Amino acid sequence: MNINSTNKTLLLIGGNPSHAKVIEATLTAGSDDPVHLEWCNTLSSGLERLSHKGISAILLSLPDSKGIEVFDRVFLAASSIPILVLGRVADNDIAKEALRHGAQDYLLEGHVDTYLLPRAVRAMIQRKASEEALFIEKEHAQVTLNSIGDAVLSTDIFGNVTYLNVAAENMTGWSRIEALGRPFAEVFRIIDGNSHETARNPMDLAVQQNRTVGLTTNCILIRRDGFESAIEDSAAPIHDRDGQVTGAVMVFHDVSVALGMAIQMSHLAQHDCLTDLPNRILFKDRLTQAITLAHRNGHRLAVLFLDLDGFKHINDSLGHSVGDKVLQSIAGRLVAAVRHSDTVSRQGGDEFVVLLSEIKNARDAAISAKKMLASLTVPHSVARHHLHVTASIGLTTFPDDGEDAETLIKNADTAMYHAKASGRNKYQFFRKGMNVQAVERQSVEEGLRYALERNEFELHYQPKVNLGTGEITGAEALLRWLHPDVGVVSPLQFVPIAEDSGLILPIGRWVLREACRQARAWMNEGLRAIPVGINISSLEFRSNGFLEGVRDILKDTRLEPCYLELEMTEGVLMQHADSTASMLKALKNMGVHLTVDDFGTGYSSLSYLTRFPIDTLKVDQSFVQKMTSDNQHAAIINAVISMAKSLKQRVLAEGVETAEQLAFLRAQACDEGQGYYFGAAVIPGQFAKLLQTGTPPFARHTASGVPS
Repeated sequence: MNINSTNKTLLLIGGNPSHAKVIEATLTAGSDDPVHLEWCNTLSSGLERLSHKGISAILLSLPDSKGIEVFDRVFLAASSIPILVLGRVADNDIAKEALRHGAQDYLLEGHVDTYLLPRAVRAMIQRKASEEALFIEKEHAQVTLNSIGDAVLSTDIFGNVTYLNVAAENMTGWSRIEALGRPFAEVFRIIDGNSHETARNPMDLAVQQNRTVGLTTNCILIRRDGFESAIEDSAAPIHDRDGQVTGAVMVFHDVSVALGMAIQMSHLAQHDCLTDLPNRILFKDRLTQAITLAHRNGHRLAVLFLDLDGFKHINDSLGHSVGDKVLQSIAGRLVAAVRHSDTVSRQGGDEFVVLLSEIKNARDAAISAKKMLASLTVPHSVARHHLHVTASIGLTTFPDDGEDAETLIKNADTAMYHAKASGRNKYQFFRKGMNVQAVERQSVEEGLRYALERNEFELHYQPKVNLGTGEITGAEALLRWLHPDVGVVSPLQFVPIAEDSGLILPIGRWVLREACRQARAWMNEGLRAIPVGINISSLEFRSNGFLEGVRDILKDTRLEPCYLELEMTEGVLMQHADSTASMLKALKNMGVHLTVDDFGTGYSSLSYLTRFPIDTLKVDQSFVQKMTSDNQHAAIINAVISMAKSLKQRVLAEGVETAEQLAFLRAQACDEGQGYYFGAAVIPGQFAKLLQTGTPPFARHTASGVPS
């Protein structure tokens, strides 16, 4: 029979003994591979045998009645075993019904011979084996397809769905059972992401063109519940063995996350991560487009370059987290101060640039600048601090101040520095002469960067005098820059640039160390010990490590703290009064002398005089110079002296130039004086000679000398 390479066990159910022998003889006649036939004459015994497994095929002899019922019971007990129905001619209809219920084949009387029976059994077993192999292969394929991340969907030649894997079920919202046989367009709904119109069916294209095709870009899949997701896919035709197209298969996946990430990365590349404002790259692109449009339509635009005044103090005293929140608050106010068609950009640090995309005239830009300055002056409430912030703004207009983005921004930056130099919290339009000054400023800044290395700085010392005795009570150290090319550079010219560039920090540390060293050197020479005064900028006072730096320099130079006097303006002291108070107390506890410089020109509130441990008030020279000719200035001097004495603070009048001024101050019992009347600032060797006598020569000096 050679049904297969191994012996098979067949089970015959029903019939009589003679019938069973005929069947066995028929199967084994002429066979090289004898088959083993087992016979159960009753249904119950047959079902019992099937429960023990080991049967390759079933031969079922149907009874005269209840034939289908018997078959169903056998099939239910062994649905995986092929069944061959044996019947009489009269049972033909029952046999055909058995095929519909799951039988593999049937033979009627007269057809059971040594050829047909073995052939039918062999074919039945092989067919079942092929089905099982195909089933296993499909199971493996489904496991594979379900394990991949991509969704897979196939259709027949008519466009009806034939398969979905698990990923496709999840993305379409259709289960495989529900989707089978349905039109592809019903299960797989896609639209164009730009137009939201229904996108063309990629499976139809694959079948019609007999090639692999892809979805259009920005394609959106509409899930069964309406959820939308961006997808990418490719569809390919399915061919039979003859190469004929029988359907199509599509592989697709969700790219929403990747698309969102790409959009986010693109946004981050063009926006400031702290404020979410356009960065310099995006701003320049928008400005270039605005210039093109303005040129075409013949209208104007404006660029405003904005720099915060003294913002570094906030970072240094309160920390960068507070500073970042202030920058975010400022960004919000600037955006609120302009139109939706305008652009506010953060260039970096505390610099912002604003594009007014269309203006009628320069006056419109000025109005916007005023609005911005006003909005920024309202205190910013951050981390329980009420912070006051101002800004300086430079303005340029197209086409007057430049015809390209780079020139407009550069010239606005130049104008901003002039606004800052003229008093801050102001705006300034660009003028052509400013570029020359900008070049000069850049030259000064560049020179300052090398001045310390080249030892181009030196300190001059101006005496402070007791107005009652005429004795020298102290000295103020005044910085001088001896530029190798241009000679002496005025402090009024280079100190503001040093502060704006941050170079005042290393320069200030040098001044502090050099003054302390010199004071100690005079003492070592046996000269009378006096305190030396040093001007401290706001940037220095708020910088990290300032207190530790003072302590270290005093230790290194072996100068007692009582011989160091730190002079700060009211503006420096009143910025962040709480942190100022703690810093001043720490310096006072160290033993350092504290002085308010230029008193009367800063804040109107005098409450800080009782809060801060101030030793001396230096009355600004603008009051001293007019006190003998202006009753109001004289009254101010009187009030300051009286107030200071009640607070047990000393008063020093600076800018004393005449005997008349000296007499007035003595009459008001002012403690000390400083100015050209007592002597100009001199080099250390000359000041040492003054210390030898203890009193300066009371000679009148004109104001034509080097300003102090």
